Amino acid sequence: MFGPDFPFPFDDWISHPAGLGEIPPEAHGREVAVIGAGLAGMVAAYELMSLGLAPVIYEPTRIGGRLRTHRFEGGDGAIAELGGMRFPISGRGFFHYADALGLTHLPFPNPLTDAAGSTVIDLWGETHYGRTLDDLPEFFREVSDAWDAALEEIGFTALQDAIRARDAVALKRHWDELVATWDDRTFYDFIASSQAFSKLSFRHREAFGQVGFGTGGWDSDFPNSMLEILRVAVLECDTDQRLIEGGVEQLPRGLWDLPVRAGSPWPEGTTLASLHGGATLPAAAAISRADDGRFVVRDRWGTERTHDAVVATCQSWLLTTEIDCDESLFSQDMWMALDRTRYMQSTKTFVMVDEPFWKRTDPETGRDVMSMTLTDRLTRGTYLFDNGPGRPAVICLSYSWMSDSLKMLPHSVDRRVDLALNALTKIYPDVDIRAHIVGDPVTVTWEDDPYFLGAFKGALPGHYRYNHRMYTHFMQDDAPADERGIFIAGDDVSFTPAWAEGAVQTALNAVWGVMRHFGGASHPDNPGPGDRFDELAPVALPE
Repeated sequence: MFGPDFPFPFDDWISHPAGLGEIPPEAHGREVAVIGAGLAGMVAAYELMSLGLAPVIYEPTRIGGRLRTHRFEGGDGAIAELGGMRFPISGRGFFHYADALGLTHLPFPNPLTDAAGSTVIDLWGETHYGRTLDDLPEFFREVSDAWDAALEEIGFTALQDAIRARDAVALKRHWDELVATWDDRTFYDFIASSQAFSKLSFRHREAFGQVGFGTGGWDSDFPNSMLEILRVAVLECDTDQRLIEGGVEQLPRGLWDLPVRAGSPWPEGTTLASLHGGATLPAAAAISRADDGRFVVRDRWGTERTHDAVVATCQSWLLTTEIDCDESLFSQDMWMALDRTRYMQSTKTFVMVDEPFWKRTDPETGRDVMSMTLTDRLTRGTYLFDNGPGRPAVICLSYSWMSDSLKMLPHSVDRRVDLALNALTKIYPDVDIRAHIVGDPVTVTWEDDPYFLGAFKGALPGHYRYNHRMYTHFMQDDAPADERGIFIAGDDVSFTPAWAEGAVQTALNAVWGVMRHFGGASHPDNPGPGDRFDELAPVALPE
């Protein structure tokens, strides 16, 4: 995920032997409040600690944020990934930390991949079975080819070549033109107006929206800015994805216990856990500026603490709903961006089953009795997770977004399971899924959680300027004094929402900003994102 808006090599920066930089000795031990213990918060806290600062993490519920792994009781390691569950190998910053913790990963069972085994596409009441795209009717090949051709109409291969070569000049020249052209146009506009899809029927566009290719249907993204989707495609977010064995929540939790980088001012073996006495602080309820210019954070129980800087990694809406944040800490333009950021809804429902029964072969058809399933029915996407023979397995009965998620919002977990099973029975009338369910099901609807209010950002047409304001906020040299020292991070601040890599990269931007705030600097041999900002900055559209 090199760019395309800000093509800085974050993976090189964090792996360089010179380290991220240094702060003056007099700043060692100064406190930085980190609001939220999701991936962005934990990466920021870990790197700030390694610089010699004292991060103080405020968290309302649990470490992990939307990297939330549910472990089924008595499930012999069976898990459900309620948030992020598939991670493209192009997310090199993410995997840098996963590798540091010794986490292992496997191919994610996306449709029409070897990891899935087989895939069923159920559309318009017709069911199609296959292991690869070539096993499906030619109609689906036409849809897939049209998507590839439509992308090529705007220079897809040239963009990817520049990314692979890390040619920032060529990449920005091409991308900056696309920003001006596509910021105010929707994804559906791109599909419908492309030469490739214009030659085909409405049914082709409808199929692309309902079941798509790669990870599934795209219709919930149709209202979004085309830039949002183009980034996903060009950065290969939607291809070659991995799952973390044992659950991705191990990553943020592992950072809690990971010793500081070698050479840190802190003693060898210092961890975030040891600095906190083993527990994060309660949820932040208010952030204000003290008379001496520092920051006062009040927690949910009324205790106030003063800190020298703040890194806010919570969803931006929480700065006006759950946290009483002084208005003077951000400009009015920034408040506009933070409040107008639009979040997409998402619901998942999982059950544990006694065995991976879907691997049995139907003697009449010679096919797997059940497959990874994409459909226009209520379930939309159904994923199967095999934990080995003789061990309980897991089915994600339904993974849905936007209006399909809202259909689930009022219902209990049992009702959600019933609705999903009723839909799947129409696709697999001879498979008794219910008979295999063991333990308690689990579900999540992210828009129903007061500490999230949505799954991830989905920028609408015209929102690039908002994203630009948020992403570039870590550059504070020219900001008024009242607006310095508080930094924002998280995948919703990034240009790649919904991807863990966006959380990592914006956390690292904030780390550079905090380092500079305390008078520190990157090593000359390893310039940081702010050092190269003027060269690589995201293009600014006219206001």
